Amino acid sequence: MDHNQGLVPLSIMRSGQRGRIITLNVGRGQARRLMEMGLLPGEIVDILSNSAGPIIIRVRDVTLALGRNIASRIWIEAM
Repeated sequence: MDHNQGLVPLSIMRSGQRGRIITLNVGRGQARRLMEMGLLPGEIVDILSNSAGPIIIRVRDVTLALGRNIASRIWIEAM
């Protein structure tokens, strides 16, 4: 996927890593929901936990739990 060169899906980021959201590879309805949760392109995301179960992240001082399927559709530039 040349258009995602240098980017990784949120789902493979490790606990303790930080990244910037670049794109949401989801449909319009899901994109709106994610944006309402503060997951906007350009936002910085801290990965609090990525082990078994949902991925726990912090964005804009809000802690969120995301399922792995949706996290695999959020493309991040690692920092």
